[in-house]
Amino acid sequence: MSLIVALMSVLPMMAQRVKVACVGNSVTYGYGLLDRDSTAYPVQLQRMLGDGYEVGNFGKSGATLLRHGHRPYTEQEEYRKALDFGAEIVVVHLGLNDTDPRNWPNYRDEFEQDYRQLIDSLQAAAPGGKLKKLVVCLMTPIFHGHHRFESGTRDWHAEIQQAIRRVAMCYDVEPLDLYTPLHCRPDLFPDNLHPNAEGARILAQTVYGGITGDWGGLALAEVYSDGMVVQHDAPALAGRSNAGTHVSVSVKKGGKRLQQTECAADNNGHWRIQLEPLQPGGPYTFDITTERGEKITLSDVLAGEVWLCSGQSNMAFRLDQCATAGNDVLQAPLYGQHTEGATIRLFNMRERWATDNSVWPEEARDEVLALRYFNPTRWTPCNAETAAAFSAIGYHFGRVLADSLQMPVGLICNAVGGSTTEAWVGRTTLEKEFPTILRSWLQNDFIQDWARGRAAKNLGIEQQANADAARLRHPYLPAYLFETAIAPLDAFPIKGVAWYQGESNAHNKDAHDRLFTLLVDSWRMQWNQLGLPFYFVQLSSLDRPSWPWFRDGQRILQSEIRNTGMVVCTDLGDSLDVHPRRKREVGERLARQVLHERYGFSHIVPSGPLPETAVFTEGKVFVYFSYGEGMQGSDGTDITTFEVAGADGRFYPAKVCAIASNRLEIAAPEVPNPVSVRYGWQPFTRANLVNAAGLPATTFRLDK
Repeated sequence: MSLIVALMSVLPMMAQRVKVACVGNSVTYGYGLLDRDSTAYPVQLQRMLGDGYEVGNFGKSGATLLRHGHRPYTEQEEYRKALDFGAEIVVVHLGLNDTDPRNWPNYRDEFEQDYRQLIDSLQAAAPGGKLKKLVVCLMTPIFHGHHRFESGTRDWHAEIQQAIRRVAMCYDVEPLDLYTPLHCRPDLFPDNLHPNAEGARILAQTVYGGITGDWGGLALAEVYSDGMVVQHDAPALAGRSNAGTHVSVSVKKGGKRLQQTECAADNNGHWRIQLEPLQPGGPYTFDITTERGEKITLSDVLAGEVWLCSGQSNMAFRLDQCATAGNDVLQAPLYGQHTEGATIRLFNMRERWATDNSVWPEEARDEVLALRYFNPTRWTPCNAETAAAFSAIGYHFGRVLADSLQMPVGLICNAVGGSTTEAWVGRTTLEKEFPTILRSWLQNDFIQDWARGRAAKNLGIEQQANADAARLRHPYLPAYLFETAIAPLDAFPIKGVAWYQGESNAHNKDAHDRLFTLLVDSWRMQWNQLGLPFYFVQLSSLDRPSWPWFRDGQRILQSEIRNTGMVVCTDLGDSLDVHPRRKREVGERLARQVLHERYGFSHIVPSGPLPETAVFTEGKVFVYFSYGEGMQGSDGTDITTFEVAGADGRFYPAKVCAIASNRLEIAAPEVPNPVSVRYGWQPFTRANLVNAAGLPATTFRLDK
């Protein structure tokens, strides 16, 4: 009798279970999983949703959405079972197999129509002929190691994603993004196409959010904290919340509300609010609330100018290590005492494991693999302790800005010692423009041998050639620092970037020319700011043979990439030390450029002499400069290190015969018909040309 009673109590609950049909291909099916019956994403989704739901796995390996594809989903037994299931909620994840060259090139025009027909048939099979919820999914990633990646899969995958977005619009639903949460985790895709159990868990968690709208409630990225500085002319807040939740931001000062703005979180749980400009200073209070009673309050917020300081070890070089550390650290508290005028706040992103010449502890490998490389941090006032541990260049750059602008300056630093340019470039950009650099990174010659060796040492790898690179990650890995240091900033509004990096790419200046351009492009896309100012430091002097070419390459990049500027510091170098200690001057020179070009301080000379053109005549070369007023030798002697060459390409030391306002006349008796001129063309150079402002000229080479 008790068994009958128990069954009678269970039957109504079973009848009320909401049916969820997971329609898809091999990713839905769970291809490649050792125990798909417990780890396939629909199975994990069932556990997350609980007993109130019944989840059916209707994935078919190799299935295409296209009806004329090589294996149409609508002709498979799984499709018929999905119809018979009579789901109230349908999750559709199809399209990956349509990237096959047998499919998309021939039948792409039919894709959207076929997708709508599939949805309509699933709608018709639902109870009452109407789905309770339709979840149209953007496809999971296909990674660079896939054998058809460059032959079409990469590009067709992107085209199909756009087609899926258009289909979703037809049904007035936002597509669920399965791509972004997994695109930064190639380590979870052993064959570059199918996720492992952990990848399936992330997939299930994302689908769970798409079905329930539960994204964990109101939350902000770490960079939004008490004491932060917001960009005064474009303040914004962004975060996560449950889908459809109305998020309201109220800005107050002195208890008085100045503005209030609201928006709704999208289907993927994201929201972003653009505020009206704020008067520089503060302090302000931001109250972020939802109609569900959630509330986050950010207090002691200042409005000012925000700059990101990034790169490798010379940008990470601490204030308490630089040549002027004694006075600098004592002076730092002056910039932490105010909320109006010259004040500095710091957001110092420090790595959990330094990339020094050591083997990391065992826990580091898994943590780095999971993108947990940086320590948690918060905005802090500038004082002796916080400034001492901050970037010396960043501090002096911010100090000059704060003094000159008389407003708060916020500095974010996420520089990592030894890091490569490619590590800071977005994965999407590298996949499209430089996919070769993503492959076999521990054996890839595009990546500097020193950087590969140091990564192997940190990870405890003795045989690089036999290492499973797909399961190993390191800060020097292409795209890694973009994913761990740039993407987490969540496009926090900034004025611009101060950058010092290149030592770990100086072995191949031609590859760096491409990579640096891609880096700037990917950051500008990340911030949705196509003109984001980007100021960088040219490599200094050091006894490494490739550096003259590299420095000249940086000079050329400055002229080719708009809204960029370059600071010269060859006069501050050390012949034996890649980390020269005179950082104060570097930060101040960065600030000069920025003040002149971004803030209208026209009286400030932003740069040393920059060569514009050379005119070659019989026996002489005339080199014309911008910012050349008052050119002279810095030490009061003759200008040195100019060289000229004839058609034979052999360079001879040359003298400066005459100086005009912006022109130098140069000659060498051994070269009657010069065709090339160069300056400062030594790895460690004694070049001494400066202008009236005392700023040094760049290494350069000009040819007829």
